[in-house]
Amino acid sequence: MIRYALRCANDHRFESWFQSAAAFDALAGRGLVACAVCGGTEVAKALMAPQVSGTEEEAAPPVPARPLSEPAHPAEQMLRALRKHLETSSTYVGGRFAQEARAMHLGESKDRPIHGEAKPEEARALIEEGVPILPLPFLPPDKIN
Repeated sequence: MIRYALRCANDHRFESWFQSAAAFDALAGRGLVACAVCGGTEVAKALMAPQVSGTEEEAAPPVPARPLSEPAHPAEQMLRALRKHLETSSTYVGGRFAQEARAMHLGESKDRPIHGEAKPEEARALIEEGVPILPLPFLPPDKIN
């Protein structure tokens, strides 16, 4: 296992573990490494100082590590709370989002809170039709690292 300090295109900094350097390169090359703060997939390795051990007398006291499961930034904590609220108060409809939203807007199905995925052209068409939609600031559940 290897831990990398990472930085996204928006200059958010975070850390993540990978099976190997090649595993990071393969995942990043396929756009599967996402920023922990904004979800952006344009992620690169940041400069990171190696941890080198000396003698016991030279060794500095260990810095308490923050578990990677804990938010590193208040924005990340807010995004996690938003995601939890969304998952408990609405229905995930996946790739059927455009059809479901349009049917509710036209009165063909019962109004209910939904979230899902839409291609850019589908989202644009919904907006042009006056369907109230909003992009979410995080990736769908099946596209998370």
